[in-house]
Amino acid sequence: MSNFPWLRLTFVSAAFIGVGYAIMKSTTPTEEEVYNRMSPDLRKKVDAIRAARLEREQAVQQQVQAQLNDPDASKPVWADPSRRS
Repeated sequence: MSNFPWLRLTFVSAAFIGVGYAIMKSTTPTEEEVYNRMSPDLRKKVDAIRAARLEREQAVQQQVQAQLNDPDASKPVWADPSRRS
């Protein structure tokens, strides 16, 4: 076996990673802190984007529910006689 100090290298590496993680957690602001520090015009834009995203998600959920409640949803589209040209 070589004389390389594997145990000490492992400990020092783990210490560096731990210190880096602690610094990151203590200096990174939360989403709420970032939002509170924004200017009012940026907050309005963020709120508009959030509202638009929620509307899109609700529309998708309504479409999913409509497809789940439709008994013909399991049939392929090409099998529908009303769609033939």
